[in-house]
Amino acid sequence: MIAVGLRERKKTETRAALAAAALRLALDKGADNVRVDEIAEAANVSPRTYNNYFPSREHAIVAGITASRALQVAEELRARPSGEPLVESITAAFAAQYREPPSEALALVTSTPALREAYLDSVSSVEPPIASVIAERLGKDELGASVLAAAVSAAARIAVRRWVDVRPSGLVVVPAVSLEDLLREAIGHLEPALR
Repeated sequence: MIAVGLRERKKTETRAALAAAALRLALDKGADNVRVDEIAEAANVSPRTYNNYFPSREHAIVAGITASRALQVAEELRARPSGEPLVESITAAFAAQYREPPSEALALVTSTPALREAYLDSVSSVEPPIASVIAERLGKDELGASVLAAAVSAAARIAVRRWVDVRPSGLVVVPAVSLEDLLREAIGHLEPALR
């Protein structure tokens, strides 16, 4: 495992502080009433620094919900039995992170179209840690592991999109089927490549 340097640790801490401030402000004021300069001020950084971390306030707000998800997916994945089929390990690791999103934060996300899109985009943040585990478990090179991780991310994003079914009218319908079942079905299509 690679040791994280001081600079990378500070970047991670700054990103986490911005994400937490953005979510806190959005929950207090409503997502549409939060300004980038307020988020930056609440995290004790400049608006310019904020722009180095997030392309929009929506991405920052969503990161407040999903900030630790990538690390948790990787930890869960590494904790799975090494003899378990990788597709099962990946599905279980994803499902564990999406089982119970914070209800107040989820309500905010589902009620705001721009936040829904940013939430769906956030699934790709798990690609690097998944690529690392794929490389370790399957002996893939960096490119092969990255491609498979991107495929897993795409499958998970499709499952989440179907779970939070956004209709053209803007109506959000959460289907009766569980997200875990949708994740299992979507990621299951990758099983031959993950052997």
